[in-house]
Amino acid sequence: MRLAGVRTSWRTVGDGDFFCPACGGDRSYRRRTGRRRFVLLGVPLLSRGTVPPVLECAACRGHFGTESLDHPTTNRLAALLREAVHAIALTVLAAGGSESRTARQAAVETVRGAGFTECTEDQLMTLMAALSSESGRSGGVSTEIELHEALAPLAPHLAAVGREGLLLHGARIALADGPYGESERQVLSAAGASLGIAEEDVDRLLAEARTPS
Repeated sequence: MRLAGVRTSWRTVGDGDFFCPACGGDRSYRRRTGRRRFVLLGVPLLSRGTVPPVLECAACRGHFGTESLDHPTTNRLAALLREAVHAIALTVLAAGGSESRTARQAAVETVRGAGFTECTEDQLMTLMAALSSESGRSGGVSTEIELHEALAPLAPHLAAVGREGLLLHGARIALADGPYGESERQVLSAAGASLGIAEEDVDRLLAEARTPS
């Protein structure tokens, strides 16, 4: 038995789900605050101050900094990815492909492939009309805002190939009815910027998408 030492007493102040760095998957956590005390013969005496709050994994019992919450859970990451594909398909369609049945079908297939399996052409057209109307009133600014809000939170958590893959989804929809229109190029450039893809890489990817595989 240790005669004296410093011990941390923990208090739970919240809980939730997070991506545990040690387990490598989604886990429940307890948010805990701690206070350090000098202990003599098992009796806590003098306070030695507080320690930063931690997240305690319910599975491995490891303690992690609260910055771990910046990493989305697997479920949240999947949802962000679905929403990103949906936003790109919708804005590309609104930029010039809404009159083409081929482009509309390409957009529907892309959105369904991302996880919105119940998506229909009518649903996309209704949303596209609302987006086009808002874009017209704001001079096109709303399109870039919508894209940024959907893509920017996701970009830091994707490898380069994942970010480029999202852009290529939009490029293929734009090309379904022929060469890129100017508005389509602007939308795709905005998507690339929100995904953190360099301008020269955006140009390269758009050129590659035109080349039959």
